Amino acid sequence: MSEVKNIAKIEVELIAITPNSEKVIEEAGRTCYLSFDKIGANSAEDFIRRLVKLGHESPLEHAYATFRIKNCSRAMTHQLVRHRLMAVSQQSQRYVNEEQFEYVIPETIPEEFIDDYCNDMDTIHKMYAKWRQRGLKKEDARFVLPNACTSEIVVSANFREWRHILQIRMSKKAQWEIRKACAMIYEILKENAPNCFDDIKEMD
Repeated sequence: MSEVKNIAKIEVELIAITPNSEKVIEEAGRTCYLSFDKIGANSAEDFIRRLVKLGHESPLEHAYATFRIKNCSRAMTHQLVRHRLMAVSQQSQRYVNEEQFEYVIPETIPEEFIDDYCNDMDTIHKMYAKWRQRGLKKEDARFVLPNACTSEIVVSANFREWRHILQIRMSKKAQWEIRKACAMIYEILKENAPNCFDDIKEMD
C-alpha cells in the first residue's frame, strides 16, 4: 500500500429540515381546495399521499432540507450541482490547501490494482506540493488535482426537488457514488417525512 493513505468514506449529515414539515405541506396544499375543515390529528398522511399520487407536488415546495455531504469526490459533486433548484456551498480549492488531500477509490477498481491507484494519488500529492513550493497560488496549483480529490458540500432544496433528485440519482443507471449519497439522504428524509418520500423506490 502506498505511504499516504488519505482514503475517504462518504458521510451525509442532516443540518436542518422544516419543522413539522408534513403539517406545513398539508396547510399549503389544502389552501388550493379550501379544505381546512378536514385537517385532523393524522390527516396529513392521506392528504400528502394523495397529492403525490395525483402528481400535485407543488405544495411539497414549502418544506426544505439541508444536508452536508463530506468525503465525496469532485466527480460526484459536479453531478450533484447540475440540479439547479437548490442552494449550494462547496469547499473551495482556491482557498483550501490540498497538499494532503483525501481521495475516493472507485468501487470498480479490482482489489489487486488498489495499491497502484493509491500510488498514483501519492504522485499527485507530490505534484501539487511541488507547484505550491514553486510559488504557484492554490487556485493555480489545483489544476493538477484529480476528480478523485474529496470535497465537502452543503446543499439545500425543497422536498419536491429532493424527490426529483432521488428518483434520478438512485437509479441503477446512476453513477455508484452519487447513488450511495442519495440513498443515505433518502433514508434520512423518509424517516423525517415518510409520507413525502416512502413511495420512492430504487429504479431500474
